[in-house]
Amino acid sequence: MSNLALIIGSKNYSSWSLRPWLALKQAGVEFQEICIPLDTPTTHTEILHYSPTGKVPVLQDGDLTIWESLAICEYIAERYAPQLWPQDTPSRAVARAVSCEMHSGFAELRRNMPMNCCARLPGTGRTLKVQANIERISNLWRNCRQTYGQEGVFLFGSFSIADAMFAPVISRFVTYDVVLDDCCQEYIRTLWSLPAMQEWLYEAQAECKTPKSL
Repeated sequence: MSNLALIIGSKNYSSWSLRPWLALKQAGVEFQEICIPLDTPTTHTEILHYSPTGKVPVLQDGDLTIWESLAICEYIAERYAPQLWPQDTPSRAVARAVSCEMHSGFAELRRNMPMNCCARLPGTGRTLKVQANIERISNLWRNCRQTYGQEGVFLFGSFSIADAMFAPVISRFVTYDVVLDDCCQEYIRTLWSLPAMQEWLYEAQAECKTPKSL
Protein backbone atom coordinates (compact mmCIF):
# COMPACT_ATOMS: atom_id res chain seq x y z
CA MET A 1 0.00 0.00 0.00
CA SER A 2 1.18 3.53 -0.80
CA ASN A 3 2.44 5.74 2.02
CA LEU A 4 0.50 8.60 0.45
CA ALA A 5 -2.95 9.43 1.77
CA LEU A 6 -5.06 12.29 0.44
CA ILE A 7 -7.83 13.44 2.75
CA ILE A 8 -10.59 15.18 0.83
CA GLY A 9 -14.11 16.49 1.32
CA SER A 10 -17.35 15.60 -0.44
CA LYS A 11 -16.71 15.35 -4.17
CA ASN A 12 -19.83 17.24 -5.13
CA TYR A 13 -18.73 20.39 -3.32
CA SER A 14 -15.02 20.33 -2.46
CA SER A 15 -13.33 22.22 -5.25
CA TRP A 16 -10.06 22.45 -3.34
CA SER A 17 -9.98 18.67 -2.92
CA LEU A 18 -10.40 18.07 -6.65
CA ARG A 19 -7.19 19.88 -7.54
CA PRO A 20 -4.54 17.65 -5.89
CA TRP A 21 -6.70 14.56 -6.42
CA LEU A 22 -6.70 15.17 -10.18
CA ALA A 23 -2.97 15.95 -10.20
CA LEU A 24 -2.21 12.64 -8.48
CA LYS A 25 -4.49 10.71 -10.81
CA GLN A 26 -3.10 12.30 -13.97
CA ALA A 27 0.47 11.69 -12.79
CA GLY A 28 -0.27 8.03 -12.10
CA VAL A 29 0.82 8.31 -8.47
CA GLU A 30 -0.76 5.71 -6.18
CA PHE A 31 -2.44 7.04 -3.06
CA GLN A 32 -5.05 6.18 -0.48
CA GLU A 33 -8.16 8.34 -0.62
CA ILE A 34 -9.96 9.29 2.58
CA CYS A 35 -13.19 11.17 1.88
CA ILE A 36 -14.90 13.02 4.72
CA PRO A 37 -18.49 14.20 4.12
CA LEU A 38 -18.71 17.96 4.62
CA ASP A 39 -22.24 18.18 5.98
CA THR A 40 -22.30 16.08 9.15
CA PRO A 41 -22.09 17.05 12.85
CA THR A 42 -18.71 15.31 13.12
CA THR A 43 -17.14 16.76 9.96
CA HIS A 44 -14.90 19.30 11.68
CA THR A 45 -13.73 16.83 14.30
CA GLU A 46 -12.94 14.22 11.66
CA ILE A 47 -10.96 16.69 9.57
CA LEU A 48 -8.99 17.89 12.61
CA HIS A 49 -7.79 14.32 13.06
CA TYR A 50 -5.76 14.83 9.86
CA SER A 51 -5.50 18.56 9.28
CA PRO A 52 -3.90 21.23 11.49
CA THR A 53 -6.17 23.85 9.90
CA GLY A 54 -9.42 21.90 10.14
CA LYS A 55 -9.75 22.12 6.36
CA VAL A 56 -9.37 19.76 3.42
CA PRO A 57 -7.49 18.69 1.41
CA VAL A 58 -4.53 17.33 3.32
CA LEU A 59 -1.78 15.04 2.05
CA GLN A 60 0.01 12.64 4.35
CA ASP A 61 3.25 11.04 3.19
CA GLY A 62 4.39 8.86 6.05
CA ASP A 63 4.96 11.22 8.98
CA LEU A 64 4.79 14.33 6.80
CA THR A 65 1.57 16.33 6.56
CA ILE A 66 1.01 18.94 3.84
CA TRP A 67 -2.06 21.16 3.63
CA GLU A 68 -3.31 23.70 1.06
CA SER A 69 -4.06 22.50 -2.47
CA LEU A 70 -1.28 24.27 -4.31
CA ALA A 71 1.34 23.28 -1.72
CA ILE A 72 0.20 19.67 -2.05
CA CYS A 73 0.48 19.85 -5.84
CA GLU A 74 3.96 21.38 -5.57
CA TYR A 75 5.03 18.57 -3.25
CA ILE A 76 3.66 15.92 -5.60
CA ALA A 77 5.63 17.45 -8.47
CA GLU A 78 8.86 17.72 -6.49
CA ARG A 79 8.68 14.29 -4.88
CA TYR A 80 6.89 12.09 -7.38
CA ALA A 81 5.90 13.70 -10.67
CA PRO A 82 8.13 16.49 -12.07
CA GLN A 83 6.16 16.28 -15.33
CA LEU A 84 3.33 18.14 -13.59
CA TRP A 85 5.17 21.39 -14.38
CA PRO A 86 6.34 22.39 -17.87
CA GLN A 87 10.01 21.63 -18.45
CA ASP A 88 11.14 24.95 -19.95
CA THR A 89 11.61 27.90 -17.63
CA PRO A 90 9.28 30.47 -19.27
CA SER A 91 6.36 28.04 -19.52
CA ARG A 92 6.93 26.80 -15.99
CA ALA A 93 7.03 30.35 -14.63
CA VAL A 94 3.75 31.28 -16.33
CA ALA A 95 2.14 27.99 -15.26
CA ARG A 96 3.03 28.80 -11.66
CA ALA A 97 1.73 32.34 -12.06
CA VAL A 98 -1.67 31.28 -13.38
CA SER A 99 -1.89 28.55 -10.72
CA CYS A 100 -1.22 31.10 -7.99
CA GLU A 101 -3.75 33.50 -9.49
CA MET A 102 -6.36 30.74 -9.43
CA HIS A 103 -5.43 29.85 -5.86
CA SER A 104 -5.73 33.38 -4.53
CA GLY A 105 -8.19 35.07 -6.88
CA PHE A 106 -11.62 34.95 -8.47
CA ALA A 107 -13.46 35.43 -5.18
CA GLU A 108 -16.66 36.61 -6.88
CA LEU A 109 -16.86 33.45 -8.97
CA ARG A 110 -16.30 31.28 -5.90
CA ARG A 111 -18.90 33.17 -3.89
CA ASN A 112 -21.65 33.31 -6.49
CA MET A 113 -21.03 30.08 -8.39
CA PRO A 114 -19.93 27.48 -5.83
CA MET A 115 -18.98 24.04 -7.13
CA ASN A 116 -21.96 21.71 -7.30
CA CYS A 117 -21.30 18.86 -9.72
CA CYS A 118 -24.84 17.48 -9.51
CA ALA A 119 -26.70 20.71 -10.20
CA ARG A 120 -27.58 22.49 -13.43
CA LEU A 121 -28.26 26.16 -12.66
CA PRO A 122 -27.98 28.14 -15.91
CA GLY A 123 -27.59 31.87 -15.37
CA THR A 124 -27.48 31.71 -11.57
CA GLY A 125 -24.91 33.99 -9.93
CA ARG A 126 -23.92 35.82 -13.13
CA THR A 127 -23.19 39.24 -11.61
CA LEU A 128 -21.07 41.89 -13.30
CA LYS A 129 -18.15 41.08 -11.00
CA VAL A 130 -18.51 37.38 -11.74
CA GLN A 131 -18.55 38.18 -15.46
CA ALA A 132 -15.27 40.07 -15.01
CA ASN A 133 -13.79 36.96 -13.36
CA ILE A 134 -15.06 34.80 -16.22
CA GLU A 135 -13.52 37.11 -18.81
CA ARG A 136 -10.17 37.08 -17.01
CA ILE A 137 -10.21 33.27 -16.84
CA SER A 138 -11.09 32.92 -20.52
CA ASN A 139 -8.30 35.35 -21.45
CA LEU A 140 -5.86 33.32 -19.36
CA TRP A 141 -6.89 30.06 -20.99
CA ARG A 142 -6.76 31.49 -24.48
CA ASN A 143 -3.33 33.06 -23.98
CA CYS A 144 -1.86 29.91 -22.43
CA ARG A 145 -3.26 27.65 -25.13
CA GLN A 146 -2.11 29.89 -27.97
CA THR A 147 1.30 30.79 -26.52
CA TYR A 148 2.40 27.69 -24.62
CA GLY A 149 -0.03 24.89 -25.45
CA GLN A 150 0.34 24.38 -29.17
CA GLU A 151 1.98 20.95 -28.79
CA GLY A 152 -0.89 19.43 -26.82
CA VAL A 153 -4.46 19.85 -25.65
CA PHE A 154 -3.89 21.44 -22.24
CA LEU A 155 -2.91 24.95 -21.14
CA PHE A 156 0.81 24.19 -21.51
CA GLY A 157 0.60 21.31 -23.95
CA SER A 158 0.83 18.40 -21.52
CA PHE A 159 -1.33 18.18 -18.40
CA SER A 160 0.08 20.32 -15.60
CA ILE A 161 -0.78 21.62 -12.16
CA ALA A 162 -2.26 24.66 -13.90
CA ASP A 163 -4.92 22.42 -15.45
CA ALA A 164 -5.61 20.79 -12.09
CA MET A 165 -6.09 24.21 -10.52
CA PHE A 166 -8.72 25.15 -13.11
CA ALA A 167 -10.58 21.82 -13.08
CA PRO A 168 -13.20 23.03 -10.55
CA VAL A 169 -13.78 26.10 -12.72
CA ILE A 170 -14.78 23.99 -15.70
CA SER A 171 -17.20 22.15 -13.42
CA ARG A 172 -18.68 25.48 -12.39
CA PHE A 173 -18.99 26.58 -16.01
CA VAL A 174 -20.91 23.40 -16.82
CA THR A 175 -23.16 23.76 -13.76
CA TYR A 176 -23.99 27.41 -14.47
CA ASP A 177 -24.00 27.06 -18.28
CA VAL A 178 -21.19 29.52 -18.95
CA VAL A 179 -20.51 29.39 -22.70
CA LEU A 180 -17.21 30.80 -23.97
CA ASP A 181 -15.41 31.06 -27.31
CA ASP A 182 -14.40 27.97 -29.30
CA CYS A 183 -10.86 27.81 -27.88
CA CYS A 184 -12.11 27.84 -24.29
CA GLN A 185 -15.00 25.47 -24.98
CA GLU A 186 -12.58 22.98 -26.49
CA TYR A 187 -10.43 23.23 -23.36
CA ILE A 188 -13.49 22.66 -21.14
CA ARG A 189 -14.38 19.55 -23.14
CA THR A 190 -10.81 18.29 -22.88
CA LEU A 191 -10.69 18.49 -19.08
CA TRP A 192 -14.28 17.32 -18.66
CA SER A 193 -13.66 14.16 -20.69
CA LEU A 194 -10.56 13.01 -18.80
CA PRO A 195 -11.20 9.54 -17.30
CA ALA A 196 -10.07 10.81 -13.91
CA MET A 197 -12.44 13.77 -14.12
CA GLN A 198 -15.28 11.48 -15.13
CA GLU A 199 -14.46 9.25 -12.15
CA TRP A 200 -14.70 12.25 -9.81
CA LEU A 201 -17.98 13.39 -11.36
CA TYR A 202 -19.49 9.90 -11.19
CA GLU A 203 -18.66 9.66 -7.50
CA ALA A 204 -19.96 13.18 -6.90
CA GLN A 205 -23.24 12.20 -8.52
CA ALA A 206 -23.36 9.09 -6.37
CA GLU A 207 -23.15 11.34 -3.32
CA CYS A 208 -26.15 13.29 -4.60
CA LYS A 209 -28.01 10.17 -5.75
CA THR A 210 -29.27 12.22 -8.67
CA PRO A 211 -26.97 11.47 -11.62
CA LYS A 212 -27.14 14.03 -14.41
CA SER A 213 -25.50 14.12 -17.80
CA LEU A 214 -23.65 17.03 -19.38
